[in-house]
Amino acid sequence: MRPLLIALLCSLALLPLPGLAAAPGPDRVLIFSRTAKFHHDSIPVAVAALRELSAEAGMTADPSDDPRDFRPDNLALYRAVVFANTTGDVLDAAQQAAMEQFIRNGGGFMGVHAAADTEYDWPWYGELVGAWFHKHPEGLQDTRVQPERDGKPSGPSWPIRDELYNYRRNPRGMVQVIATVDEARYDGGTMGADHPIAWCRPFDGGRSWYTGLGHDAAVYANPDVRAQLRRGLRYAAGHAPDC
Repeated sequence: MRPLLIALLCSLALLPLPGLAAAPGPDRVLIFSRTAKFHHDSIPVAVAALRELSAEAGMTADPSDDPRDFRPDNLALYRAVVFANTTGDVLDAAQQAAMEQFIRNGGGFMGVHAAADTEYDWPWYGELVGAWFHKHPEGLQDTRVQPERDGKPSGPSWPIRDELYNYRRNPRGMVQVIATVDEARYDGGTMGADHPIAWCRPFDGGRSWYTGLGHDAAVYANPDVRAQLRRGLRYAAGHAPDC
């Protein structure tokens, strides 16, 4: 009888006390970096930076380039999904449907650089990201980024050297622009005096945030870029009401 009694007492000790629940784990972010077209050499650096910034925000980030992660039961584990320099057609129809449902259930999306060069045959995604890539000037170029709030400059501009996308449309009026770049300082810009480079908005029940910066690996060490990405992660994950 004594061994049976000891076993019973041990099993009872493992039961949770009444009124106490297990402590919730940290919020999770899925960092997705699959490419079906151009593959950015900066992807490992981008993923590492996003993991660091997620950890700073108290979140756990899981990197993946496997589209099979886009199923309802798995996406339900995450607060936000980051498309980090994805390109081309990276999800099939069922995976696209799972992503749409994730956002409609209140999830967040964060797009980095070539996220705008992704899924051209998926109209919902085009609205999620805000604007698709059109073309870019050759090489890395220097300009300045002007932070913006409520349509007006917010704080000083800061320098950047990166590949600078032109977009198929100017998303202003459909999104909240949070930064522009100065085309007068480099060659090959086609959007004119108003060239948004980062923006956000509530979308289809969830949240969307995007930056066009992030082609070159060096930008992920830039404190201004890191501050921008940190802001995006917090907004996409629902940790900050304002992007």
